[in-house]
Amino acid sequence: MFTGIIEDLGTIKNLKTEGENLHITVQTSITSELKIDQSVAHNGVCLTVVSIDADNYTVTAIKETLDKTNLGKLKTGDLVNIERAMKLGDRLDGHIVQGHVDQTAECISIIEENGSWIFTFRYDKSLNNITIEKGSVTVNGVSLTVVNSKINEFSVAIIPYTYEHTTFNKLKTSDTVNLEFDVIGKYVKRLNDLRN
Repeated sequence: MFTGIIEDLGTIKNLKTEGENLHITVQTSITSELKIDQSVAHNGVCLTVVSIDADNYTVTAIKETLDKTNLGKLKTGDLVNIERAMKLGDRLDGHIVQGHVDQTAECISIIEENGSWIFTFRYDKSLNNITIEKGSVTVNGVSLTVVNSKINEFSVAIIPYTYEHTTFNKLKTSDTVNLEFDVIGKYVKRLNDLRN
């Protein structure tokens, strides 16, 4: 379980394909605090640490993960948003995030507005995911509040701190991002669908 509050930016140091799996080696300032078998979110995708070497650690993404997230598009040198699983009793500063990406979206607009930024994303509505105005959504692992919610589109407002300390400052229009919709909203929608 995660909160969507990014701890650090990791640098992709190596990508190695083995069968349909991708071994991703990441360098980050928190590597020394990690343990093998620990869960770490990478752009919102929960992956297990399988090895540690100095300030680098490696995780493995399977085909299912690569097909449904943007991790398959990573290149050496790219930055990823990093968050370790929350500890029981910690403050929940973001919202409840599972690290299970529901689908990807395309960034269709970036507008700077007097020191903040409005990012707009469009996603495939056929998977029946929804956002609601002022509800929570996770974009590349970052807990955010939805503005301008539409059927298959929404915007988020990014403050300078978030812009500077996450990969939002690298994001461009047409880039693919990972989305995890609010888990409470997903259960409410599912229950409502079953009634109809």
